[in-house]
Amino acid sequence: MNETQQSLWQFMAAQSDKLFNQTLQHLGLTFISLFFAVLVGLPLGILIARKRKLSGTVLGFAGILQTIPSIALLGFMIPLLGIGAKPAIVALLIYALLPIVRNTYTGIIGVEPSVREAAKGMGMSAMQILFKVELPLAMPVILAGIRTATVINVGVATLASYIAAGGLGEFIFGGISLNNTNMILAGAIPAAVLAVFLDGALALLQKLNFKKLRKILFVLPFAILLLSGLYLIPKTYGSSLTAGFTPEFMGRQDGDLGLKSVYGLKIRTIVISDAVMYKAAYAKELDVISGYSTDGRLKAFDLTILKDDKSIFPPYYAAPIVRQSALKKFPELENVLDLLAGKITDSIMTDLNYKTDYLHQSPEKVAKDFLTAQKLYKAPRNGNGEIVRIGSKIFGEQYILAEMYKMLIEGNTHYQVSTKTGLGGTKICFDALVNNQIDFYPEYTGTGLLVLLQPEANFAKKIAHNKDETYHYVKDEFLKKFQIKWLTPIGFNNSYALMMRRKQSKALAVYSITDLKNYLDKN
Repeated sequence: MNETQQSLWQFMAAQSDKLFNQTLQHLGLTFISLFFAVLVGLPLGILIARKRKLSGTVLGFAGILQTIPSIALLGFMIPLLGIGAKPAIVALLIYALLPIVRNTYTGIIGVEPSVREAAKGMGMSAMQILFKVELPLAMPVILAGIRTATVINVGVATLASYIAAGGLGEFIFGGISLNNTNMILAGAIPAAVLAVFLDGALALLQKLNFKKLRKILFVLPFAILLLSGLYLIPKTYGSSLTAGFTPEFMGRQDGDLGLKSVYGLKIRTIVISDAVMYKAAYAKELDVISGYSTDGRLKAFDLTILKDDKSIFPPYYAAPIVRQSALKKFPELENVLDLLAGKITDSIMTDLNYKTDYLHQSPEKVAKDFLTAQKLYKAPRNGNGEIVRIGSKIFGEQYILAEMYKMLIEGNTHYQVSTKTGLGGTKICFDALVNNQIDFYPEYTGTGLLVLLQPEANFAKKIAHNKDETYHYVKDEFLKKFQIKWLTPIGFNNSYALMMRRKQSKALAVYSITDLKNYLDKN
């Protein structure tokens, strides 16, 4: 326990500058969205308290917005507002709106009618009654709504890193992708501390009498605006181009770490989900992105791969990895999965990905068409045997492969199949496999070497660029350490790559990573 704590604190100390900047970004996002949520929610709550016939519609609509999954809501924002802070702020505002509107409404209608009548009898106007009677009496309830909205925003703001808005989510999702518990905790602990601290601070405000509270409320909007400005502090612009890298790419030697140590590449970098980074490059919001060499979006968005002239991206065989216990439980499974071995080349996989990414064909259709063309498709036997559970990561290629394996199993055995697709990054998929939540999923030898096994750096560097050596090493080590078997490779190599828009690459004469470095050094 002490060793784990010590390594965590050592990690946090080593990353203290980055952690500090991300905390400021997180606070800034929380308070920018809270400021606008109060500006919108408070008048709206007052309006429906005055016109109560509208209350059901307004509160119902705000409730519906609250139920939209946060990732989906962020996705909806991107076509309208692009990536970065704007869509994140709007999404957080929407989540903060319901508690503020509802508590404002509840607080005002909760004022005793006799108190209002007394105020009218004193000759007060409607505005005077609102500001001198209703709002002061409703303030504890209103502050409770703001308190709830603040805590919600601190939690939801961790997802902002998916669309390049920064915050503590960068550490959390990077840690999940890289199987790094310390990285996850480095983001999760400060986020939890912020939520508890802000909740406690607002709880103290609720307990104050109105005379004291009135003085604080006068400066509160200015304090929120000041805290909102924290989001701008970490923004530094060190280069003329902007790169968007996934959380996993940021923490890997065959990723951002290698670009810095081997190439000496210095480029302004933002963390972004691979689900949106290709579109962001196409929309000219990013100049350089990390991607995958067989991704169909290369063709769809007219991107070009920059030559890795110093070979930091090793070749990655794709292959299914299966628990030994599953192979014993399902004797026919290995032979069926090997039907796909060697059948998919790099160009074929790129074309299959293109069909899902750009032509919007379903993974099921793409998988069935390919298997039919290869004369591997058989109608399902509608078996009643044991259930084989297939997992996949959260990108198109994995969905396609999972569907192919499902069809092969259903057409060639009496096993039933359950697919658990979209399990997130490497850590989630692998943990699900190790903990008997799935029976197999497609993995990549380079990921198995560098992320899951993590051998000594010099050894990893020595074998990483030989795909056969890497395959045999991970195959042997996985069997010894995890009782997991790597089956025969599928055939294609999906390595990391740096990409630019083709037109921009030609315009800047940047065709390799070294060209990119030289361009940045000059500009």
